[in-house]
Amino acid sequence: MTNIGFIGLGTMGRPMAGHLLAAGHRVLLRDVAPIAPELMSAGGIACTSAREVAEQADAVIIMVPDTPHVEAVLFGKEGVASGISKGKIVVDMSSISPLGTKEFARKIEALGADYLDAPVSGGEVGAKAASLTIMVGGPERAFGTMKPIFDKMGKNVTHVGGNGDGQTTKVANQIIVALTIEAVSEALLFASKAGANPALVRKALMGGFASSRILEVHGERMVKRNFDPGFRIELHQKDLNLALEGARALGLSLPSTAVAQQLFSSCTAHGGKAWDHSAMVRALELMAGHEIARA
Repeated sequence: MTNIGFIGLGTMGRPMAGHLLAAGHRVLLRDVAPIAPELMSAGGIACTSAREVAEQADAVIIMVPDTPHVEAVLFGKEGVASGISKGKIVVDMSSISPLGTKEFARKIEALGADYLDAPVSGGEVGAKAASLTIMVGGPERAFGTMKPIFDKMGKNVTHVGGNGDGQTTKVANQIIVALTIEAVSEALLFASKAGANPALVRKALMGGFASSRILEVHGERMVKRNFDPGFRIELHQKDLNLALEGARALGLSLPSTAVAQQLFSSCTAHGGKAWDHSAMVRALELMAGHEIARA
């Protein structure tokens, strides 16, 4: 497969598309903003609509913020659905509603194309390093076709089941990430308030059973007070909304997820919707009247 469409060239999509260009694919590009010069100089082909992308590409990848954006790209005026044809593949790598995903898949499959939901984890760092975790739901035949393409963008690529299962896996991922950020925040805040050096406490914990990628990366952000966004709070709020809406539909209680969402909401109320999600610690600091000491 050499002709790949890529729609959505923001913080994540831009480097992901770049890896496909570097691998020698013909990549058809579409975004609401001007196409990044580095993608054009690498051989990217700018398209005027999602329909044009779908007409020329063998597979169309979508990477946009939320469920309504995916719906608009697929079924809006000059959308993918108006240009897709039998035998092609549509891949949504955004993080959106599992229920919405199933409906989108049904509509695309009715047009003779396959549909994969393939959300990612790893943030901007993973996108740039081509080390994303990719969780894929949809037909196994389409996954087999796309696996070499996914391998250009990620290192941990798993087919988890049918349409919607990829998005369900991503929601589960975001629950774990949010709750672990909250745990690291509480631990480092406790250590700092007690008079210990939080940077050294973090270093010690990295060698024990409490070690985690979040303690390593986001714990460092907390002690260095670096909350420039790698993954914005407003995006994590969107993902936790999906978790809580799904839980209501399933008759589940997710109490800790709800608390994490409230902490993010506190950050947003203080002007922090664009802070990195590690800045959840700032909500706890406000309640404590104490800020973790800068390393």
